[in-house]
Amino acid sequence: MFITGIGVAAPVHRYHQSECWDALRSSAQFAELSPRSRSILRKVLLSDNGIETRHLALDPLTQAFDLRPDILHERFRIQAPGLAEKAARDALDRAGVAVTEIDALLVSTCTGYLCPGLSSYVGEHLGLRAEVVCLDLVGQGCGAALPNLRTASALLGSKQCRHALSICVEVCSAAFFLDDDPGVLVSACLFGDGAAAAVVSREPGGEGRQIEWRFCESALRPEHRELLRFEQRDGMLRNILSLEVPRVAARQAGELFKRMSTQAGVPFEAVTAWILHAGGKNVLEALRTELGLTEEQTEGSAEILREYGNVSSPFVLFTLQRALQQETSPGWWWMSSFGAGFSCAGAFLDVH
Repeated sequence: MFITGIGVAAPVHRYHQSECWDALRSSAQFAELSPRSRSILRKVLLSDNGIETRHLALDPLTQAFDLRPDILHERFRIQAPGLAEKAARDALDRAGVAVTEIDALLVSTCTGYLCPGLSSYVGEHLGLRAEVVCLDLVGQGCGAALPNLRTASALLGSKQCRHALSICVEVCSAAFFLDDDPGVLVSACLFGDGAAAAVVSREPGGEGRQIEWRFCESALRPEHRELLRFEQRDGMLRNILSLEVPRVAARQAGELFKRMSTQAGVPFEAVTAWILHAGGKNVLEALRTELGLTEEQTEGSAEILREYGNVSSPFVLFTLQRALQQETSPGWWWMSSFGAGFSCAGAFLDVH
């Protein structure tokens, strides 16, 4: 399988973390939080936590504090298809593939629920053929991009499809929640909205470099499920985020890389680019330590985190596009993501 085009999209409104703090402390919910919680929010939003700005589907920013379930659902319903369509059209243009040539559409999300799924709306917006294979992949959290691409690879390998469109879209502002739980508070300060799409094909093509998807594997550790997941409370999604996540994520990512490195015959020294999901500054630091990487080697992930925050499942595709734009050295590229489950996935890309 070849990745022949990548596109990304984010809401037009971009907010600095200091703006988020100003809006937050003026909200009615802020007054209801404990002094400790207010202190946590101030520290995360105003200190160097690796994030400078976030793109949010909010105008004005104070919409973040209307936490009625119907309002949050409507935000997802309106924003998710549009973001997905924009990223998809960008990817199609870069791949030089017409909408009519797409044989399968795979859409991943965890920040909202629609029935029929997002694939129905995105397919309609794009004008895909009626007989296109449509799959909605839900509940995989931040780690969804690689399982999505792996599924697309299986469709292409079965000869049922020549071109597939893989999309990850998250409207995290439709899943905000505020209470005195530290994990909930940190989540509200980290996540941003965005979408990313990849056109994948049986043959190489596109306008730029050749990106061949060579080896992929995943690991599921349900014993760590309670560290990172969504729950339903008061009719809304509420993110559970444990302080143990950086350590567990880094360990799982490190173990997966070592196993796949041996199986694929690709040693550490042969990897020329590291395309990593960064759940936050602490996660990225833990990944560097576990994998033995320098700040320079993870700068691509750090750049995306600074500009967009944690956009969840699209994050690694944002990072992959940035590496291509910066003309990162060809060779073996390692791409890895992790998320709810607790799950971790990794893939070797052969880039020329």
